[in-house]
Amino acid sequence: MEYLTVQEVAEILKVHPATVKRWLREGRLEGVPLGDRAGWRVAREDLEKFLEAQKKAAA
Repeated sequence: MEYLTVQEVAEILKVHPATVKRWLREGRLEGVPLGDRAGWRVAREDLEKFLEAQKKAAA
């Protein structure tokens, strides 16, 4: 399983890292908190699920 950093997710989605962190805190995007210094990690599969959900919501 591949895990992405908040920065990597932000670059893929072309949004600010703070937006990704907000989605993680709100539970809209699934991720694993690793502590204050390490931040979050998002499984690529969870990112794909998030994108599919966004796509369906926009339809």
